[in-house]
Amino acid sequence: MLHLHRMSVRPFWLDAAAIGLLLTATLKIMANATISPALPALEASFAQDPHAGHLTRFLVAAPSLTVICVAPVAGLLADRIGKARLLVAGVVLFVLAGSAGAYLPDLQSILLSRLALGAAVALTMTAQVALVGDLFEGSRRNAFLGWQTVAINFSGLIFISLAGFLAGLSPRLPFLVYLLPVILLPFLSGIRRQERKAAHVASDDTRTRQGSGKGTWLGAIAAICALTMSTVTLFFLMPSQIPFYLLGIGFDPASGTAATLGVLMLAGGATALLFKPLSDRFGLTVVLAAGFAAMAAGFAVIVSYPVWVLVLSGAGLIGAGYSLVQPGFFVLALKVAPGNRRGSASGLVTTAMFAGQVVSPLLLTTWLEASGFQPVFFGAAGVFAAFAIGAAATTLFGSCGKAEA
Repeated sequence: MLHLHRMSVRPFWLDAAAIGLLLTATLKIMANATISPALPALEASFAQDPHAGHLTRFLVAAPSLTVICVAPVAGLLADRIGKARLLVAGVVLFVLAGSAGAYLPDLQSILLSRLALGAAVALTMTAQVALVGDLFEGSRRNAFLGWQTVAINFSGLIFISLAGFLAGLSPRLPFLVYLLPVILLPFLSGIRRQERKAAHVASDDTRTRQGSGKGTWLGAIAAICALTMSTVTLFFLMPSQIPFYLLGIGFDPASGTAATLGVLMLAGGATALLFKPLSDRFGLTVVLAAGFAAMAAGFAVIVSYPVWVLVLSGAGLIGAGYSLVQPGFFVLALKVAPGNRRGSASGLVTTAMFAGQVVSPLLLTTWLEASGFQPVFFGAAGVFAAFAIGAAATTLFGSCGKAEA
């Protein structure tokens, strides 16, 4: 990628393609979080609908279900028709489907628009991650994925704050936040040209990988997807279950959850800045081990004793740990997949990530009801401790974590 290397020595903030890809990554958190503050008022505005209570709550999760179905197909499309073209189509669909809730007449049609929004998220995430693999390499790619995690964490705070303000004016206004990605289109206009420049590199990369053993990359991607889904399933205990834990130990669930998740996102955003220097110096294996260890400690600390300082400390550890392991999953996927299969690989990892979000409340709520918060959170800590040990010892992670020349 010598021609791309010359392009990529520019700082990210001076590279329109890098800015566009970074901002596109924030659509993932915008999709689900933006309407949350408006849900109670939205339910009240459709009080005549006997299913309003269930439908309004499902509006948040609906996009994730569509992502699971569409992301694998999006990966195949990205490899066939081009990632940049798919990315632009996904952003346009995101704007149209996301903002539709501002004017649609009933909850059923809003729900359909949320399902379409999930398809848009699948298209944009799959194409965006694959393009990161095409346009950046080695340490530069690690740096970008670290900054991407920073952008996702801090944009989450901005989107939720803006949506909260708008929800106070009208439950329909937060849907207008989905119009903001229109500003991405000028930044994405040059990416297709850069993608074509990278095409012959991907072709050479594919021939090299195929020579080392056909199908090997699929087994590696399957392992990465399993690890991703397991991690997200347990991590999602925080946004889905922490309000009920705080209520049970005597804290206000609304303000307490906002503070806890705020600390989680702030710690994650700050720690993500360290992903590139740490992976350059110690290798991806050590970074993954440290991230899993921090998450293990965080879940153990939160339920060790019901005091506010431990809740916030645990949330900070979990946010910091997750910000180290999440970009690591994409680094691994982009590294093991052939150049012309990066769309498929990113689609599969995206599917695994959103599947974890959907499975988490379905699987873990039953365990929580039967055992209580301490066994579940300590169980999550034990799983992450095992992952930390495995990350340090597994040959796959060791070989994939070495810095590229």
